[in-house]
Amino acid sequence: MTEENITRINLNGKELILIGTAHVSKQSAEQVKEVIERERPDSVCIELDEQRYQSVMDSNKWREMDIFKVIKEKKATLLLMNLAISSFQNRLAKQFDIKPGQEMIQGIESAKETGANLVLADRNIQITFSRIWHNIGLSGKAQLLSAIFLSIFSKDTISEEDLEKMKSQDTLNTILAEFTKSFPKLKTPLIDERDQYLAQKIKDAPGDKVVAVLGAAHIPGIKVEIYKEHDLEVLSQKPPKSIVPKIIGWAIPLLIISVIAYTFFANPSAGFDQALSWILWNGTLAAIGAAVAFGHPLAILSAFIAAPITSLYPLLAAGWVSGIVQAYIRRPNVGDFETLSEDVFTIKGFWDNKVTRILLVVVLTNLGSTLGTIIGGTEVIRVFLKSF
Repeated sequence: MTEENITRINLNGKELILIGTAHVSKQSAEQVKEVIERERPDSVCIELDEQRYQSVMDSNKWREMDIFKVIKEKKATLLLMNLAISSFQNRLAKQFDIKPGQEMIQGIESAKETGANLVLADRNIQITFSRIWHNIGLSGKAQLLSAIFLSIFSKDTISEEDLEKMKSQDTLNTILAEFTKSFPKLKTPLIDERDQYLAQKIKDAPGDKVVAVLGAAHIPGIKVEIYKEHDLEVLSQKPPKSIVPKIIGWAIPLLIISVIAYTFFANPSAGFDQALSWILWNGTLAAIGAAVAFGHPLAILSAFIAAPITSLYPLLAAGWVSGIVQAYIRRPNVGDFETLSEDVFTIKGFWDNKVTRILLVVVLTNLGSTLGTIIGGTEVIRVFLKSF
């Protein structure tokens, strides 16, 4: 058996065997099987959290999704990012005729076959995304989404040589490699904190011999962090929400309403122009967003009507309204959920599948409404200054 991509650590009487893998490598899966069967460990740690473990084990998970709940809980963007990253991994897996995450599946199966404890060693992916989102600014968020989607829909194929290089980067890291150069803060929640979390879970795993199946990007960090103690509760905390966005979110609508009301009182004609500009910019750009997502005409209309109102009430968003309308009129069926993992493989599939189209309606309507608020608000102030 080759020891390539295997790291052995002896710590406090425990033998820790780390297997560095590429998440779409058939050779990695075969090595995982070989190592676990030979070593007969007490525990097998895999780089999955409970959510991703359930996704791997339950092939019918999409059928159980409540799309209305996703919209109401403000998780449309998060779900769209998860689907986008999943589609990138599926594209690689399809090219090399293997299951995505096959080495993790093999780790699960081999743990059962050998009677080893199975340890889900990675941090909840939503916590990781929350901490990433907290670490980058508005422009960073836009670049992050762009980087992910451009990588997904690239038609370039990946060579066997490139695939082997992926053994030093997990899937998410591969997509964001260039992005982390521009935004070094991204590396902390994406790599460093997860290295600490994984290291603690591995050394806390039951038994004297532990095998850990990991994306090889984490191996160097874990080799350092394994000798330190880490507080998993601290690493699992969502970042505190800043009060500044909330203050701005309420201050801007109050300013707009105050300016328009005062202008109406002092100069009704100018006040009418302000109100019309606000409605047209907000409504039109939100409706364009819904239309770009190929939303139903009533969803587009609801975006136009809702945006000027929801922009003045931070607890609501135009995308939620248009998304719910889209979901009621074009309710996804079982077939849409069953083909979801394949449909997100292409741009056409993203727009054709009723599930992802609803998510796109929500996200693009909100984007249009945000632009409308900026432009419409600027126009309101311009008319006010011009009139007085």
